[in-house]
Amino acid sequence: MAHRSTIHETLTAVFQVRRFPSTITAGGDASIPPETAIARRCPPDQRTELAVLLWERALDPAKGTWSLPGGKLRDLEDLDTSAARQLAEKVDVRELTHLEQLSVFSDPHRVPGDRRIASAYLGLVPLTAEPVLPPDTRWHPVSALPHMSFDHGIVVDHARNRLAAKLSYTNMAFALAPDRFTMSTLREIYCAALGYDVDTTNLQRVLTRRKVIMPTGATNSPGRTGGRPAAVYRFTDSEIRVTDEFAALRPPS
Repeated sequence: MAHRSTIHETLTAVFQVRRFPSTITAGGDASIPPETAIARRCPPDQRTELAVLLWERALDPAKGTWSLPGGKLRDLEDLDTSAARQLAEKVDVRELTHLEQLSVFSDPHRVPGDRRIASAYLGLVPLTAEPVLPPDTRWHPVSALPHMSFDHGIVVDHARNRLAAKLSYTNMAFALAPDRFTMSTLREIYCAALGYDVDTTNLQRVLTRRKVIMPTGATNSPGRTGGRPAAVYRFTDSEIRVTDEFAALRPPS
C-alpha cells in the first residue's frame, strides 16, 4: 500500500553513566547478570551502567513500548533545533553536554502508517546531573532494554557503537564526566560506556599523553579503608576534538 505522505522526525539517544540496583528488570522481568556490571568500585548492591533515556508510549501505535525522545520536524526549524526542542519539551533534559547527529533511518516500513524518516542524534549527560523527568520517562540500562518501539532499539545500538568508537580517538568522555574527578571515577565511566574493563593506570597514561586530562593539584580525602588521597583531575577541553585518529581502546584479550 502506498504511503500518503512522508514525515521527517528527530530521535535522540541520550546516554548517562548511572548506578542501578544489582538486580534490575528489563521490561519488568529480566535481571541484569553480574557479568554486565563492569565497574568494581560500586557498593555491593549497585551496578554502574550506561543508561539511555526512554519514555513509555501511552497511545497506539505500539502502546506500552518504550521510545526515544523525539518528534516531528517543524516547518521553520533545522534538525539540531528540532532535536534540542524535543528533549526540552518531552523530557526536560537541559543539561546536555554534547549533542551530535548520528544517522538517518529511512526504511519505508520502520513505523506503521505514513512514512517517517528519522534523523537520529546522540546526546550525553554528565555523571553528576539529575535532569527532572516526567512520570512516563526513566533511565534504562543499555544492557537491559525494555520492549522498544519500532526501530528505536536499533538506534540505541548505533548510538552506543558511535560513543564507544569516539571514546577511542576523541576526548568525548568530558561530556560524561563531572567537572572534577579521580581516575577511579573516570575509569568507572569508561568501563560503563565501553562495556568492558579498562585498566586505570593505562587509561591515565594514554589520556595524559594525549593531553586530554590534567591534574588540578587537589586530592580527595581517603575513604573509610584509608590509603593515599586520590589525585583530582579535569579535562583540558570542554568541546570535542580528535586526539588520535588511529587509536582504538580495545577490550582485554
